[in-house]
Amino acid sequence: MSDQPLAPDEIRIRLAEVSDWKLTGHQIDRELTFADFREAIAFLTLIAFDAEEADHHPDITINYKRLGLVLTTHSAGGLTAKDFDLASVIDSHFERWAG
Repeated sequence: MSDQPLAPDEIRIRLAEVSDWKLTGHQIDRELTFADFREAIAFLTLIAFDAEEADHHPDITINYKRLGLVLTTHSAGGLTAKDFDLASVIDSHFERWAG
């Protein structure tokens, strides 16, 4: 995966692939809601392994049953392919989790 910042056109294309994420400045974010705190923490643990494997870690907030995730590549000063790749993995897990 590249640490090169994506051009605005590339960001628009990649954002369409992860449509539940929103662009806020130089980052993408998403909030997920679960049945309760325990379920939110279990899901967080699941995606933590993928983040660690990718060596790319989201900024995370948790508020009872809501899990907030923010992705950006700090070392690149903006969004890279790493951000969208991890967002796709998180989306896939959430689809199976909620499905």
